[in-house]
Amino acid sequence: MIFESDGTTTIVSQEKTTLSIFLKNLNDAYPKIKNDNIIINLFSFSKLKADDVLEFLQISDLHKKAKKSFVLVTDKVSYDEVPDAIIVVPTIQEARDVIEMEEIERDLDL
Repeated sequence: MIFESDGTTTIVSQEKTTLSIFLKNLNDAYPKIKNDNIIINLFSFSKLKADDVLEFLQISDLHKKAKKSFVLVTDKVSYDEVPDAIIVVPTIQEARDVIEMEEIERDLDL
């Protein structure tokens, strides 16, 4: 796994692996990054479906309960194809923007 930390945000990616191995590695590494906002970079997965994205729902819910942002980045699945409970955006910059907006909302207690 590749971790890129930028202040309070960590971008997680991994090259040449299956989604199930990626999820296992993410769950194993989660205690190290649980206090950061997390961006999951899924660009290395060329064949990704909405059902695949839903595999991240449990860890996303756990992270959001801790008042942290969890954003998936892929251009293979649209945010329209997944429930509102999980955030999917097409670029890393949009993921950063979502985190910034969510941090403002948390600061304002919205």
